[in-house]
Amino acid sequence: MDFNLQVLNKRIQKESEFIENILSELRKVIVGQDKMIRRLLTGLLADGHILLEGVPGLAKTLTVNSLAKTINTLFHRIQFTPDLLPADLIGTLIYNQKSSGFEVKKGPIFANIILADEINRSPAKVQSALLEAMQERQVTIGDHTYKLEEPFLVLATQNPIEQEGTYPLPEAQVDRFMLKIKVDYPSKEEELKILALMTGSELPKEVKAVVTPYHILQAKEIVRSIYVDEKIHHYVTDIVFATRYPETYGLDSLKPLIDFGASPRASINLVNAAKANAFLDHRGYVIPEDIQELGADVLRHRIIPSFEAEAEEITVEDMIQNIFEVIPVP
Repeated sequence: MDFNLQVLNKRIQKESEFIENILSELRKVIVGQDKMIRRLLTGLLADGHILLEGVPGLAKTLTVNSLAKTINTLFHRIQFTPDLLPADLIGTLIYNQKSSGFEVKKGPIFANIILADEINRSPAKVQSALLEAMQERQVTIGDHTYKLEEPFLVLATQNPIEQEGTYPLPEAQVDRFMLKIKVDYPSKEEELKILALMTGSELPKEVKAVVTPYHILQAKEIVRSIYVDEKIHHYVTDIVFATRYPETYGLDSLKPLIDFGASPRASINLVNAAKANAFLDHRGYVIPEDIQELGADVLRHRIIPSFEAEAEEITVEDMIQNIFEVIPVP
């Protein structure tokens, strides 16, 4: 480690101390979802939106709401339904009889942290309005364009069980999410802790604000400065290229199982997410373990399996694991 990197590392260790304060506050009300919490913080620090997939009742809404409270930001939850309109999301122009003119009524998208609950319940027009706001960080109402406040993070959820009456997100739109997280059931020990916390004689403690949005914006700037070695760049490129041309990497068995590999957005997001992960671990540089930890979350919604893969019940996760086993670690 050269001198400059040592200086950077010490700076990151100091600047990332507030992460522990956020985690300790969230653990007052959240039990056993440490991975989800880390990924939410990764998205916040790396400026990437997140798609959460899991059955109801796994504390997704509670976690997101609690995170917003710890950083003292505005949180809005939007329940996506089949009758939702784009105007219900972004806002509209309303005629004011007193002034004889139209006034802008801003929608719930004007917040720092948005929970788009069951995003696949609404038709394409509404999904497109949300995804445009995610990508452009701005909203157009009438003739005026309004910038969305920073930090701005969208967490969309979808229920993997029910497919009837839903509008699945097209692959090109899913690609706009930095991470797709699968939220699993808690372990038996964790469920016992949840029972004790939620059914005890005392209500769970209130989550307090421990940082400000300004802290988060500063941290985002610092995350960009985290060091990534050229060998890590080659490692990431090999992983992504192995999803497109598996036969080049001795993964001939994957060739008929993948219709489309990951886009260049996967490479960018994997490196940016790895930087945020290093920050969460109070480190000023990215290591291969950061890439391995986040690989599945960055790639699972970017690899399109073939009909043959589905017929043989080979999942995208199986393919990603296979790729990581074969690609040499720097």
